[in-house]
Amino acid sequence: MNGVHDMGGMDGFGRVEPEPNEPMFHARWESRVLAMVRAMGAAGAFNIDTSRFYRETLPPHVYLASSYYKKWLLGLEDMLIAKGFIGKAEVAEGHAREPARPLQHGKFTVDDVERVMVRGKFGRDAQAPAQFKTGDRVRARNMHPATHTRLPRYVRGHVGVVERDHGVHVFPDSAAIEAGEDPQWLYTVVFDGAELWGADADPTVQISVDAFEPYLEKA
Repeated sequence: MNGVHDMGGMDGFGRVEPEPNEPMFHARWESRVLAMVRAMGAAGAFNIDTSRFYRETLPPHVYLASSYYKKWLLGLEDMLIAKGFIGKAEVAEGHAREPARPLQHGKFTVDDVERVMVRGKFGRDAQAPAQFKTGDRVRARNMHPATHTRLPRYVRGHVGVVERDHGVHVFPDSAAIEAGEDPQWLYTVVFDGAELWGADADPTVQISVDAFEPYLEKA
């Protein structure tokens, strides 16, 4: 989707200023938000791509004014309300009004925490031969889906070269809207800076993007 979250290559936001010795969390509530998101995902309330999609749909003025974990919290609230796990009044009041809705995978215990915190595996068996190979020139499709996509806006319509074939993986665009895994081939595609940003770009700059097969066409 086209949203404020897709900021790569955009002007007017100033320099990225890394925080020296940045802590994992700036406040205790941030760690609780991370725990809630991981717990609800592990219990089957949503998948990682759906979670990303709800953060992306925050209004621009909210997104830009929110810290990293504030975006996580607001996206989680919107997602759980939309899926009927909680109500708006329950969020406002800070307690449940109705019995909890059953979760797909049920509850888990402290013994499950280590397993839950390990990232899942998204590789899948190929359903069809790969359309592209290393060295192929490809064009990123000039697509503007209304839902989640992993194709950055700044590469759309531009030509790059396939550098690596990563095999077949769950397709985020489909998973985000809970339309199934729809496994697709995944490639690393390298774009020259001048191709993306014109003749004034640094000629030594190259950008690598991991792009799923439906994002690409032969150049």
